[in-house]
Amino acid sequence: MTTQPPSIGRGRKVLLVEDDEAVRMTLRYNLAATGYVVLEANSGTRGLEIARDRSPDLVVLDLMLPELTGEELCRILRQESDVPILMLTARGSEPDKVQGLALGADDYMTKPFGISEFLARVEALIRRAERPPRATPTPDHIKLADFVLDASARRVMLGEREVKMSPREFNLLFFLLRNPGKVQSREALLRDVWGSDFHGDGKTVAVHIRWLREKFEAFPTMPFRINTVFGVGYRIDLAPGIQVER
Repeated sequence: MTTQPPSIGRGRKVLLVEDDEAVRMTLRYNLAATGYVVLEANSGTRGLEIARDRSPDLVVLDLMLPELTGEELCRILRQESDVPILMLTARGSEPDKVQGLALGADDYMTKPFGISEFLARVEALIRRAERPPRATPTPDHIKLADFVLDASARRVMLGEREVKMSPREFNLLFFLLRNPGKVQSREALLRDVWGSDFHGDGKTVAVHIRWLREKFEAFPTMPFRINTVFGVGYRIDLAPGIQVER
């Protein structure tokens, strides 16, 4: 059992989505002893309900869950928020880990694992999420024809329609739009959008780029495209005759 002082958790809410009662009980005990408020779900469906209702500071997510799999739950949560997600699974192969991180997980632990390492990763993820955001660089307003990105209001509009985005999707699009025509490497995007201590790789960026493209598919005309520069990264290319208005 943990010997960590109860001040570390500081009342932060951790949601455990785990159908193995013995594992859940062990994690609950150690998290509570460390000062965290523990929320619990034994299925993916219930985990999604609690996440939406209670807004946890961290989600600890098993992959093999009834009703709604861990992969499906991770995908939904990442579309709706930037809550840190720590995956726990018995599937420890490299492809499994890559897939989990590509879905949007922030960290990945293979069962069995040590409680001390688990608590250290929980604290690291929460602390990183709580860091003050970087000051918004000027300009904070980008207009391309009828497309408007307002960084101060964190809104994206196409004509009269708002394009709903998760915080991470918004930050990624804003980063790319600040430098149209310039290739941004996957490494640069991970560093500047996800943070230098993020454990994912280029597949994580690729998944979020795909999600951004899917959001704009409903609009027949777009003043820009997000193009892939194979082997390097991504670039925003403006449509002919379009200029950035700031």
